[in-house]
Amino acid sequence: MHGTVLARLLASAMLLSLGGCLLGPDYVRPAVDVPATYRFAQGEAASIANTAWWQQFQDPVLDQLISTALLENRDVKVAAARVDEFRGQFVTTRSGLFPQVSAGADASRQRVSQSAGVPIPNGINPVYNQFDASVSVAWEIDLFGKVRRQTEAARANLLASEEGRRATILTLVSAVASAYINLRDLDRQLEIAQETVTSRDESVRVFTARFKGGEVSQMELAQSQSEYEAAKATVPQIEAQIGQQENALSVLIGRNPGAILRGREVSALGTPQIPGGLPSELLERRPDVLQAEQALISENALIGAARALYFPSISLTGLFGSVSTQFSSLFTGPARVWSFAGTLAQPIFTAGNISGQVHQAEARQQEALYTYEKAIQVAFQEVEDALISVQKTHEQLDAQNNQVEALRTYARLARLRYEGGYTSYIEVLDAERSLFNAQLGYTQTQGAVLTSYVNLYKAMGGGWVLDAEKMTVPQPAPAPAPAPQTPAAPEPVARSASPALAQPMAMEAK
Repeated sequence: MHGTVLARLLASAMLLSLGGCLLGPDYVRPAVDVPATYRFAQGEAASIANTAWWQQFQDPVLDQLISTALLENRDVKVAAARVDEFRGQFVTTRSGLFPQVSAGADASRQRVSQSAGVPIPNGINPVYNQFDASVSVAWEIDLFGKVRRQTEAARANLLASEEGRRATILTLVSAVASAYINLRDLDRQLEIAQETVTSRDESVRVFTARFKGGEVSQMELAQSQSEYEAAKATVPQIEAQIGQQENALSVLIGRNPGAILRGREVSALGTPQIPGGLPSELLERRPDVLQAEQALISENALIGAARALYFPSISLTGLFGSVSTQFSSLFTGPARVWSFAGTLAQPIFTAGNISGQVHQAEARQQEALYTYEKAIQVAFQEVEDALISVQKTHEQLDAQNNQVEALRTYARLARLRYEGGYTSYIEVLDAERSLFNAQLGYTQTQGAVLTSYVNLYKAMGGGWVLDAEKMTVPQPAPAPAPAPQTPAAPEPVARSASPALAQPMAMEAK
């Protein structure tokens, strides 16, 4: 009977709690100034932001590096653990909406003093046992929505952590692609430097022989040697950059620093398409913007939780159990015990404690609002920057290509004029020096063009982040493929920064 009464009381309290008022402002997405179009939008843009865009580079090695990074990168693992942490916080906070039920049992054996002020009657054993078992219930009725607002905030924090994980994935994929492109760009610069060193070394040998034969002056020989040493000095500089880039890329894919596989040359990498979309879509496609909005939702809900502190808190407690000196009679009617209690607490004077908490919550909500608005503005800026970078680096690359061709012609004609005795060797040196610098600059711009596409896809976000997120879960290994009937193409090979640190480089996979 008493159990039925307890159940009815709890049911009534639950209905009262669910029907109680909910203090604080309900969240409404703030109105933001969204441009109708991008300033530097491209006419050939395609709606492909939801695809695995890095596959458009057509380099299986890059695809494998990104897949490995999504599985092994430590930042992604940290972000995943953070999601689990906030999921636990959400469950803990939500538990306050429900009664907390606990059970207990106790058994003891005691002896009463026979020398105390109250004598024990004859025939009564001073040693006795006691057994008790009980079920207790405690519940704070959420009449004014404090726990519900806290739960709303905890849920928003959980969603924010999930968006934070996706932002980490977005940054990781972009970082791996950019690092790989930069690595292949440095590889090409190293090839140009080594070719230049070989060419100038041959010139030094020729000039040394001519100097011994009295055909050229010592000044011309010294000029040739100077240019050779200048080109030679660039080789270890580029090799150092390659080694450092390999180390950085190794850490990105979750491995210790070491050599990185190579695939296509930088000039052979495919050119991705320009993704299309409207500025308003960034509010739903960028994980960092969504994360900032969830943070705003959380702080908005906590205003209500703080305001609820002004109102009474109502708690119910109940206990049902039995106590007996004999275990055999523990669960009989005469051993039964029960109690019900209710508590109401109303703050009267707190010396500004509650109002201070409300002001803090409102100020944090404003901070989150401004952070959200800034995140949107930064998103627009990054897309515009990436769009103009794609456009202008292409124009720069075309101009540098024409410059390289012109300088190549200039260097050839300058050497012919020198051999014919029409000009000094200084003109040859100037032409070759300009050609070397232009070739390095052209290669660097090639990498900048490809990197601008990476930055554009990163800035626009999109459904590809969700596809990449699925790749963070290890997939079952596929069944082994049958042995090929024809000779296979050479596999991409590992390559070190310097021949002095490793075996000679193997042929790259084209």
